[in-house]
Amino acid sequence: MVDTIVRGIRVIGGESTSGGNLGKLNNDDIELAMRYEALKLRVLERRDRFIELMQWLEENTEWTTSPASIKYHMNKPHGLLEHSVNVAETMLALKDTLAPDIPDESCVIVGLLHDLGKAGMPGKPQYLENEPSEKQKWAGYPATIPYKYNNDLIYLSVPIRGLYLVLPRLQLSEEEVQAIAYHDGQYVDDNRSVAAREEKLTLLLQYADNWSGFVKEMENG
Repeated sequence: MVDTIVRGIRVIGGESTSGGNLGKLNNDDIELAMRYEALKLRVLERRDRFIELMQWLEENTEWTTSPASIKYHMNKPHGLLEHSVNVAETMLALKDTLAPDIPDESCVIVGLLHDLGKAGMPGKPQYLENEPSEKQKWAGYPATIPYKYNNDLIYLSVPIRGLYLVLPRLQLSEEEVQAIAYHDGQYVDDNRSVAAREEKLTLLLQYADNWSGFVKEMENG
């Protein structure tokens, strides 16, 4: 497995396929690539469709290369994937104590894909690198805000865009759809309609997302 990841090659159903953007991840952050691959192995019942989905995302979108934000948490290359891996791992750790009846598979799927919409669309990433000002260029400084939004994208909220990308390619349960759709919890006004009606999976994702963003990623810089 390690040698496979290092070479940027995945073996699916006995056939090797080139890693595409995943190969770039392997070159930049082998530890993150290994954590990501280990999580994907936890999906068993829907494995074939899940692997097809992830391969499509890796090859056609900025899923593995995108930052997680323009200037806040994980605003760096591969930041979106690192945050998503953190969330999925935290969900698995929490669910063993709080909700052991929730399948590992559901935790991995919603943990990895809750912020997928931040990858944008094929050929149209949500985040673009920001050019430094002329003064910053002259002084040799990078842009103060490293990324900017891509105004060529049709507006969709992050959860809606993520579900738009996933649902034609992978069947989700109602609980999984709710978890992804409302993962920002009551931080978002539009989510008030689900208040006090969240499923366990939704609550688990919300907490894991907050813990990863406000604690784990802050501690790790």
